[in-house]
Order: sequence, then structure tokens, then C-alpha cells
Amino acid sequence: MALKCPWNTRIAVCLALAMLCAPLECVALAHPTPLHRRTHASAVSKTAASHKAKASSTTASSTAASHKAKTAASNIAASRTAAKTPVSGIRTAPHSSGSAPLAASRARTANASARTTPATRRTSIGGPRAISEARTIQVLRRRRRGPVERFTASSFTDSLTLGDSASGEDPVVRAAAVQALGNMNGTALAIDPSNGRILAMVNQKLALSSGAEPCSTIKLAVTLAALDEGLITRDTPVNLGGHYSLTLTPALAHSINPYFETLGRMLGFERVKHYANQFGLGELAGYNIPGEQLGVYPDTELPTAQGGVGRMCSFGEGISMTPLQLGALVSAIANGGTLFYLQHPQSPDEIASFQPMVKRTLDIAPLIPEMRDGLEGAVDYGTGRALRESFREFPVLGKTGTCSNNGTRFGWFASYADTPTGRIVTVVFLEGGRPTFGPRAAELTGQLYRTLWDRSYFAPKSPQVATSSRSARSNP
Repeated sequence: MALKCPWNTRIAVCLALAMLCAPLECVALAHPTPLHRRTHASAVSKTAASHKAKASSTTASSTAASHKAKTAASNIAASRTAAKTPVSGIRTAPHSSGSAPLAASRARTANASARTTPATRRTSIGGPRAISEARTIQVLRRRRRGPVERFTASSFTDSLTLGDSASGEDPVVRAAAVQALGNMNGTALAIDPSNGRILAMVNQKLALSSGAEPCSTIKLAVTLAALDEGLITRDTPVNLGGHYSLTLTPALAHSINPYFETLGRMLGFERVKHYANQFGLGELAGYNIPGEQLGVYPDTELPTAQGGVGRMCSFGEGISMTPLQLGALVSAIANGGTLFYLQHPQSPDEIASFQPMVKRTLDIAPLIPEMRDGLEGAVDYGTGRALRESFREFPVLGKTGTCSNNGTRFGWFASYADTPTGRIVTVVFLEGGRPTFGPRAAELTGQLYRTLWDRSYFAPKSPQVATSSRSARSNP
């Protein structure tokens, strides 16, 4: 039934009803809805917000005022804290209460950027495949750490030269090699790579023995095989798993085992063995050298449980190599591909009548420049850098090797040097306990070169003197 009353009375009734509804809406606003919900509020919510703005004595307005006061106090405290606390070593200036949170956020961002290394930035920009070589080497080094071993063999001896026959050796080179070894249980060879003449062989009993695991020096043969087969060049990234990859130069310089394990699996055992035999492993390296024993290169692959062909190509496990075999191979690398029979003159007459004897010619001349930087890097900054502690006069290229077997540790270092009077090849092999390892052999090689340099062994000589004392050590 319609009400019959003046129009102004009707307006008054409507206003009264609106005022009665207002407290209910204000009570609802005493527990404000989050922002992301309020953006979808209805028209009633908007009206309620308008009433809240106009109301000054309701419960909702007092709650909002209290909340605002607490926020202001918190911001002031944060501003004061930011003004007192330095970020990344820089003292920040005071900020107003309204900008303190933003300033703190910017400071944290700047601090994080300062801690980000170039390698990390490259990773974040380029993704996992942009991991730097330095980071890759660091990770792979951690991977290869094994359990701590116990060694029972001694690294020292008092009978280093007992039984040696040295009448046909170069006396200067021999004296330098003896001095470098000191009392370490090992052998040192010096070879003229232009003709295969052994200039000195200290501790001949060990040098002519059946050999030992070649450790990482086997990587020289594996590198040549992979280059010759066209599997890699010096700039080919080899995927090592986990988004890590590496090229030849750092792999040789730092002796990265997973790299050469991968090459070994790519080559397969038959090809690995073929190249190893071509390079002289598994056969006598010398010609008519009394007492020389034969190393072993197996006819079958190492069992998969023991690492298979990958392990053979990184550590040389299952292989026995003699110092003479390694010296002959490095001599072939030094002279561009001629694998000489090594000869050990026994008298001045044999020196005078010396004639080189070629075993075979290896087609490796185009491959040597591909591996040269890795061998030079091993001495300059890699596993053989201990050599540079005592010698820096001319370039030395080399490869270290460290491994163990049944409580005995082996340390190898083979090198060739570009001297002012031609090239010379050296092999230092150590056998013993914990003081025995490849970098130590490299250190002793540096001392050998230092002694020869100090005694003017590499100074140019007249042709007559050079022929008689050094058997035509000219570079081919």
C-alpha cells in the first residue's frame, strides 16, 4: 500500500533508512578486504568506502588511523636503520620515511650485483651451456678426487746410480740429471730427438725395467689418435656431461681425465690400441740396449667395471710403459714424426761412429701444432708449472702423470725444450710414496734445465765441438 505523504516527508524517510544502514557497512569495513579482492568489489563496497571517508568517529576510522600511525613509525625506524648501516662498504645517506623501503631494496640489488662474477653473469645470460672453462675445470677437478690412499713404498734411495754404465754419455747432462734427482727414487733420461741418442740415463736399473702405468702421459698418444682420426681439433668443444664441455688446450694443460675418457670411448679400444702400438708402446724402444725390458699393452679392453677404454685413456690403467718408450714417443713429437730407435753409446768410439736408426715415420707433423699450446700451457700454468719455479729461459713443453698401484705411487714428467742450440727431450720417472707425483717430477726437470743453463750447455758451440760432445744436436 502506497504511503500518502508530502514529497519532502518521503525524502526524509529515505535519508533515515540510509543512515540506519551506514553503521552496518562500517562494521564490515573494520576488517578490510585485501587489495586484490577489493579491486573486484561491488558497487555496495564502493559506497561503503565513500561513507568511510566521510565518517570520522566510527570504529573503522579509528582502526585505519591506528594502522597508519604504526606504518609511519615503522618506516621512520627503517629509515634511521638504513642511514646507519653501510651496504657493500658504502655508507648510505638518510632517506625520508616514505622512500626507505625502496632505498633498502635498491641497496640489496646493488649488493647482489657486486657479488656476481663475470662467469656467473655469462651463465645467467647464456644459460648452462655458457659455463666458462675455468668453472668447468674447477668442477671436474672436484669430481676426480678419490679416497685418501696409503702408500707403503719409499720415495727415497741411497743407491741411485749403482750399476750405471755412463762411459758413453754426455758428462754435463748426466751430472745435471744426477743433481736434479738427488735422493729421490727415480730415473732421468735426456735424449737428442734429432737422432735418438740417449745423452744420459740415470738409475738405469729402473729405466730399463718392465715399466709402470703411464698415468696421464698416455694422453699424448690418445690426443694424437683423436686428432688423426678427425674427431677433434684444438678448438672442438667436447661434451663432458652436465652441460660442461672443454677444448683440447685446457684439457691437456690441466690433465682433465673426463675429457680423455670421452675421447677413448669415441675412438674405441681397437683404434686406441692401433695408435698406441704405432707410437711404440708394447715394443722395445731401444736398439741393442742390454737389459731393456718390454712394457705391456694389453690385447683386450679393461673390464667395464674398472672403467673400460676410458680409464685406459685417462690413467693408462692396465698398461705398462717404460721411460724409454715415453722418451721415444716425445722425441717423435719433438722432431715432427720420426720414431727413432733409442741408442745408448757405451764408449767414445761408439759416439764417434754413431748412426741414427729409424724405426718408422709417423704422419703426425700436421697434428703437432694442434697440441702444442696444451703442452706449453701445462708448464706455464697447468699441472707442470712447478718447472717454472727454477727455469724460465726458453720454452718447455711437457706432460705430467700421477697414479698409483698397490701402495706405490708413480710420478711422470716428459718434456721437450726449444733450446738455443736445438731441441732436447727429458723424461723423469719417480716411484715411491706420497712425495712422489707428476708435479714433483716437473719440478726436478726444471732443476735439470737450470743446471744445464748455468753450465752454459745451451750456449752455441763450434761445429767441431758440437759434433764430438753432443752428436750433432741440430734441430731437423
